[in-house]
Amino acid sequence: MNDLEYMKLAVTLARRGSGRVNPNPMVGAVIVKDGKIIGQGYHENFGTAHAEINALASCTTSPKGATIYVTLEPCCHYGKTPPCTEAIIRSGISRVVIGTLDVNPLVSGKGASQLQQHGVQVDTGILKHECDKLIKVFKKFIVDKRPFVLMKYAMTMDGKIATHTGASKWISCEESRLKVHELRNEFSAIMVGIGTVMKDNPMLNCRMENGKDPIRIICDTHLKLPLTSNIAKTARSIETFIATCQTDDAKMLPYKNLGCKFITVDKKDEFIDLNQLMLKLGEMDIDSVLLEGGGRLNWSALNQRIVQETAVFIAPKIFGGEALTPISGVGVSTPGDAVKLKPYSFSKVGSDFLIESEVIYSCSRES
Repeated sequence: MNDLEYMKLAVTLARRGSGRVNPNPMVGAVIVKDGKIIGQGYHENFGTAHAEINALASCTTSPKGATIYVTLEPCCHYGKTPPCTEAIIRSGISRVVIGTLDVNPLVSGKGASQLQQHGVQVDTGILKHECDKLIKVFKKFIVDKRPFVLMKYAMTMDGKIATHTGASKWISCEESRLKVHELRNEFSAIMVGIGTVMKDNPMLNCRMENGKDPIRIICDTHLKLPLTSNIAKTARSIETFIATCQTDDAKMLPYKNLGCKFITVDKKDEFIDLNQLMLKLGEMDIDSVLLEGGGRLNWSALNQRIVQETAVFIAPKIFGGEALTPISGVGVSTPGDAVKLKPYSFSKVGSDFLIESEVIYSCSRES
């Protein structure tokens, strides 16, 4: 095996921490000596040992003179755990191969520099693209202090999210719906609008084996959430926040009694100010949001420029008629004002097609 192959293994290990380490990044590490893997590990849970420490702890022989492959630059500061650089130096490892440098200002090049100062050979940029993908959520959160937002929706080939009667179960196939629950397990929070709750009465939980439920965020400008809804009734078992412009304590009290929590935000264009909401979520250490909104909330999210990526499931079906579309609202005035997408992945999920894209906003538009 060579450097690329060992780093690929580290990337695979890192992904095992998906949904468990937020708001920390996913990181994997592999230790190699005399052409043999002697240790490996990944960051398993937030607040616990980092990948490098777990890899060192798993070593079957002394790591002195070995090479460690790590997807992200080792930390060099004291946080919830001691610096990984110090452990690497103490171990006698002679070479560190880093996938990508840390974007955290507390580290950002300092970890690599500290290792070099202690005579450790450091090589960077091995499988950088794959390692960067592991930390895209972390990068958005640590740099902007706001959560990474993925807009997810399923539609037919003719762009409908329901029939003309409003029926929508099911547009996507079973495999696509399983993929959605994998996303719910991965993201810290899930966000929908009050319209979705009123129409579908969803649970918004994660129904995959050993999955974790995301924090639920309901955008409800005027506080219309039914107290009998599944969301309200299960607020004590699944953390639930209602984002609203309502400030009447008496009106909020019945929801609080059920376990709901509130995030009060200003109004913008007859809807809640989503940028202000993102700032507040960032302050709460919520690093990622899966947006499963209806057409109105989706448009507001794009119009207020809070969305970083989209995941669109397309079913090989045609509904026709005057049916709902995934993005509604006012829309743009000219084609030049369009929100552009930069697709980076096309895949087949069951009978459906999944297109994953980065969101590119026009500089000419006002948010």
